[in-house]
Amino acid sequence: MVAELRRLHPDIYFSVSVTTRAARPGEVDGAHYHFVDRPEFDRMVADGELLEHAEYAGNCYGTPRAAVADALAQGRPAVLEIELQGARQVRAAMPDAQLVMLMPPSWETLVARLTGRGTEPEDVVARRLEVAKRELAAAEEFDAVVVNADVRTAAAELLTLVLTDSSDKLERCE
Repeated sequence: MVAELRRLHPDIYFSVSVTTRAARPGEVDGAHYHFVDRPEFDRMVADGELLEHAEYAGNCYGTPRAAVADALAQGRPAVLEIELQGARQVRAAMPDAQLVMLMPPSWETLVARLTGRGTEPEDVVARRLEVAKRELAAAEEFDAVVVNADVRTAAAELLTLVLTDSSDKLERCE
């Protein structure tokens, strides 16, 4: 999804999250994630360096605050790839933020996507699916929902939401 959004609109800022999980094959530190250990992550939380943070499937994830603030100050729309706990924190910190939930077309599709990757052990996949049940039940907390049945179609829908929301905010600021 992120790759397709980048292709469609290269000027969008895409947050690079901080995580305590190990890098998967092919992931590059600083490009896909900022990989840190738990003490460093805890320090970042304590120092207020993260806009949002959460524990998901046994690992910690967070969004660096300064990079998002810089992008928004430059007038660039920012996209954060976060989960429910983080979305709630962003809503509290930035009430005007537009929250969009990406949903699978069906539960079976989500299970197939998570198991088909083959990047995580069965117990981790099972934890992720339990979290997904809770997150999908919270869809009404979001401003919009995009069903990701087809990446190109879903990315186009999301881009329309991002650009419309950014234009509205610019108009309100003028």
